[in-house]
Amino acid sequence: MAWRDYGNGIVAFDAGYVRPLLAAIYVIVERGRAAFIDTGSREALPNALAALHRLGLPASAVDYVIPTHIHLDHAGGAGYMMAAFPNARLVVHPRGARHMAEPSRLVAGVTAVYGAEYVERVYGEILPIPAERIVEAPEGHVVDLAGRKLRCLDTPGHARHHICILDEATGGLFTGDMFGMSYRELDVEGRPFIFPSTSPTQFDPDEARDSIDRLLALQPQALYLAHYGRLDEAPRRAADLLRHIDALVAIAEGEAGVREERHARIQRALRAYLLAQVRAHGCNLDESALWRIWQTDIELNAQGLGVWLDGRRQ
Repeated sequence: MAWRDYGNGIVAFDAGYVRPLLAAIYVIVERGRAAFIDTGSREALPNALAALHRLGLPASAVDYVIPTHIHLDHAGGAGYMMAAFPNARLVVHPRGARHMAEPSRLVAGVTAVYGAEYVERVYGEILPIPAERIVEAPEGHVVDLAGRKLRCLDTPGHARHHICILDEATGGLFTGDMFGMSYRELDVEGRPFIFPSTSPTQFDPDEARDSIDRLLALQPQALYLAHYGRLDEAPRRAADLLRHIDALVAIAEGEAGVREERHARIQRALRAYLLAQVRAHGCNLDESALWRIWQTDIELNAQGLGVWLDGRRQ
């Protein structure tokens, strides 16, 4: 289990989702109480329990489980965590709360994207969470973790049910997917490569730009990405991310009039763009390794751009 203790009451560990260093779960610890940010899938629970053991905390010390949004790599394990942590409350965007209590529509939507076999193999059963244990977190909602304030921010663009969490004690931002993805395999001499997540079905580039600008205005001291880990120099990361969003939107718009093979054309253009960008970054991983890292992201990003094009036309 990958383990990163940032020395400020924040720890990241690997969710065990699909491959190593794909999805991080964060634990915030304050005066013997704990909150989890994002949950991974059902496979993450053993790692979450191991993380508590390593921190010297019992399951009863967990006060909050906070998925940044209800996509299943961020919230699929929530029901398992809530069953294991008897004192915890689930904190979630108001648009996501009912799906955590009754997940059938959520599962149906994910199945439409991934297929039933993949959903069963990777996510398994999504456990419902009793409604009385769910706390809705609208804009500005503050979670009090033993006196440590965690402020929830309504940040659409990746999804309309997305929140980011500002840790007021450190100035750190837990960004879920709103600040893109940055895989550690693509680091070059300590420099990260960041790129957007435009996955279906609620990607909106204008909302994404607005959310990124708003987060940047908070002058965060660090960004804690679900995919994967802590990044510093938020203004530089934001500039890169916004540039990539503009490029991906331009790729999609260039295919707006195409009726046949539009998805495949967008995919090919995304591959070519990302390859050129990562080579300019100085990453020399061979292409087969890059596609193993990016295969799912390119597929989902292409789907999301297509859904956005169709919605705009309608």
